[in-house]
Amino acid sequence: MRKKELIRSLKFLCFSLSAGVIQIVTFTLLNELVRWPYWPCYLIALVLSVVWNFTLNRRYTFQSANNVPKAMAQVFGFYCVFTPASTVLGSYLADTLLWNEYLVTILNMVSNFVLEYLFDRLVVFRKSIDTNDRAGKQV
Repeated sequence: MRKKELIRSLKFLCFSLSAGVIQIVTFTLLNELVRWPYWPCYLIALVLSVVWNFTLNRRYTFQSANNVPKAMAQVFGFYCVFTPASTVLGSYLADTLLWNEYLVTILNMVSNFVLEYLFDRLVVFRKSIDTNDRAGKQV
């Protein structure tokens, strides 16, 4: 059981890293080419990475056959709290305190990684882990 959870955590890490690449590339393109303030660059990049991350982690990491709209609604609820908090804090750090916007984005990404894993594992997919068609084939 511990080995399975370790593998699950490593999968989550790998998919989160791929989502992080999407987020940082999107953020960089908007920040450097469009030259918007921190918050719209961060928000657009975050939304793209969340959709990617949710899709892959639901199917491959948690192997959940859970009701997709319900799971998405729960993740949406998580981001209804995380997004405003991280956007306001990030904007304050980058635009007011003049912290490097890439450092701020990376700090937000790391906190998002930890908090989302815990939320997904303990709330969203808690009762539906290893219930999809992929899980049945790995026995």
